[in-house]
Amino acid sequence: MRITTELRKRSKNFGSMVIRIYIELPKTREEVRILGRQMLRSGTSVAAHVREASRARSDSEFCSKLDQLLQEADECQLWIEYLREDCQLDSPSLQSAHQEADELISIFTTIVQKVRTNMKS
Repeated sequence: MRITTELRKRSKNFGSMVIRIYIELPKTREEVRILGRQMLRSGTSVAAHVREASRARSDSEFCSKLDQLLQEADECQLWIEYLREDCQLDSPSLQSAHQEADELISIFTTIVQKVRTNMKS
């Protein structure tokens, strides 16, 4: 299965969104700095995994790369939730990033399920 140019752009845009959020975080609080770095790392790795999956040599490798992407996107959501709920940093950009991560998780979960179904056939 091939990843569309649109999905490559969308995952890269998600990483860019996370970078912009990180830049705007109030880094005077230690917990915000730590959670922000975690969010930055996991959020930007989503696009990297999309690119790795695009170069996969087999369906099995493709699914493995997308499984890693799903873990990173889910982890990014967790850091966003900590920033929003525990650090009281509820901004529209954090809400948007959380929603976009959710949508990317849904899209890539469906892709993995379809590829795995086809592998069984």
